[in-house]
Amino acid sequence: MPELTRRHALAVAAALTAAAPLAAVPAARADDDGHHHGGTPGSPAAFDEIYKGRRIQGRPASGGGHHHHGDGGYGVFVDGVELHVMRNADGSWISVISHYDPVTTPRAAARAAVDELQGAPLLPFPAN
Repeated sequence: MPELTRRHALAVAAALTAAAPLAAVPAARADDDGHHHGGTPGSPAAFDEIYKGRRIQGRPASGGGHHHHGDGGYGVFVDGVELHVMRNADGSWISVISHYDPVTTPRAAARAAVDELQGAPLLPFPAN
C-alpha cells in the first residue's frame, strides 16, 4: 500500500474543501413565493399582488425583444412599468432600484423597489 505523502494529503484536503459547499445544497422545492431552491434552476412562479397600494407582477418573459441580463427571461412590473431585474450567479435577484441589496426572489425585488420608491412612480428605464 502506498504511503501517504504530504502533497497527497494537501491535495485531498483542498478537494474536500472545494466540494463542501456543494454538499450543503438542498433538494429542489418551491416555497410560497414560487422560488425554486437548489436542484435544477427554474424560472420562478408568476405573481400578481397589491403591495403597499402598488400592483406588483412577475412572470416569465414572452421574449418581446428586451435583453434580460441573465435573469432567465423573467419580467417584473410595478404599476405596469417594467422593473429591470437581474439574477446573480448565486441565485439572488437585484433590480435597478435596489441594486446593492440582493433578495431571494423577483417578488422580493418588486417589494424592495416599492419600499425604496416611497410612493414615487417607477419611471420607464430606457432600452439600449
